Amino acid sequence: MKILLLHQYFLEEDDPGGSRWNEITKTWTEMGHEVVVIAGMMHAHGNKKRSEYNGKYFVKKKQGKVTVHRTHVSESYNNGFLGRLWGYFSFMFSSLWAGLFKVKGKFDVVIVTSPPLFVGISGYLISFVKRLPMVFEIRDLWPESAIDTGVLTNKWVIKLAYAVERFIYKKATLINVLTPAFFNALRDKKGIPVNKLIMIPNAADFSLSENIIKTFNKEDFRRQHDLQDKFVVTYVGAHGVANHLDQLLDAGKLLEDTPVLFLLIGQGMEKERLKKKAEQMQVVNVRFHDPVPKQEVFKFILASDMGASVLKKVDTFKTVYSNKTFDYFSCQKPILMAIDGVSRELVEQAQAGTYVEPENASEYNRVIRTYLADPDLLLKQGQNGYKYAKENFDRKLLAERYLIEIKKITNNNV
Repeated sequence: MKILLLHQYFLEEDDPGGSRWNEITKTWTEMGHEVVVIAGMMHAHGNKKRSEYNGKYFVKKKQGKVTVHRTHVSESYNNGFLGRLWGYFSFMFSSLWAGLFKVKGKFDVVIVTSPPLFVGISGYLISFVKRLPMVFEIRDLWPESAIDTGVLTNKWVIKLAYAVERFIYKKATLINVLTPAFFNALRDKKGIPVNKLIMIPNAADFSLSENIIKTFNKEDFRRQHDLQDKFVVTYVGAHGVANHLDQLLDAGKLLEDTPVLFLLIGQGMEKERLKKKAEQMQVVNVRFHDPVPKQEVFKFILASDMGASVLKKVDTFKTVYSNKTFDYFSCQKPILMAIDGVSRELVEQAQAGTYVEPENASEYNRVIRTYLADPDLLLKQGQNGYKYAKENFDRKLLAERYLIEIKKITNNNV
């Protein structure tokens, strides 16, 4: 089978961030399928292109066995709302051009993963011209999440976004959602027929964690990174409006009499503001770390005592699974889950951590002190999460299941 994927945020080989599709496409190519990706030249949380893309609009390269066409994204992408919007539209136009004129050969299916929502227009037009079925994947309910976090306020842009959403849902042959709440929302609130919906969620990458564990020396790593004698709670991910990481600063302040250290790894629009706020608050147990590649991320998680999944307290986020939750699972770390809804249910069902009310510093304080007083609970919940994810969220098995669903709509028995 030959698959064309449109994904603005498909990671470079050494990029930090959510690697869902890097891992899925790797699995598919190892199974003998051919995958071509049209991806953006800007990292989701970056503010400039890599030097290799300077002055260029299209670059073709290989990432393992996957062919990747990198296309232009405006460098104003992370400069406020208008910059972000133009970043979305610039990729919509450049990905469409690449799909129609740069990518050669015949394909069996076009897959579009969102957000951003507007890349669905590119995917539809490519699928229409090439006469291919389109699979549209929803990683986040958009525009709802942008509205709830206050990122999207212009009523005309909101109307446009909802119109685009309805159009894409209508034109997609198949729609994949990442959580049960997304499935229910599309079925019950947006009227999407059940036979058009599937759910292939985020998953844990056990191959990477198990490979690193073979040679990993936790104590040496902690010593190298000044983590010894600390109770390390690691947050890995975006430092954006949606994450509201101020809550970790507030929690840190309440826990200054303990060995707790909040380690925040990643980048985003809010990071510099958060660093300045931490200085003003004189918080001594919150440390900011630059983003690192996935292998290094796993080492930091393995060297930690807990992993934190954190989002702003808004209703839309009750529908999402946090990417990093699955990384914590695969590294056998209990989870401090500051996301209500399906993410809370996931951790509680797995008995792999504790829910803490988002933006409630006193609850962080109470819950973390419980773990400080009961080290055995850390080990038990870490093992529970690993076992639960292994049984239900193995990346390789879910990638294979995804392919089975795609074959049903392509009438391809390859």
